[in-house]
Amino acid sequence: MKRGIIDHFEGDIAVVEFPNGMKDFFLTQLPKGVQIGDVLLFENGEIIIDSEGKKQLQKEVADLMDELFED
Repeated sequence: MKRGIIDHFEGDIAVVEFPNGMKDFFLTQLPKGVQIGDVLLFENGEIIIDSEGKKQLQKEVADLMDELFED
């Protein structure tokens, strides 16, 4: 299973970040309603939004921010 995160949009293209680099996808290739920061799972020709993966990623980022800005 491959995992990527939507980094940004360029018109009708979504730029997805993978551990080994970035790849462009037409929005029509992705699940409807994708947003920046969504975690996508690529498996057996299917692409699904991983809601739990996004929540986990948001928590990791929040924890790192807390560490950086501790008083």
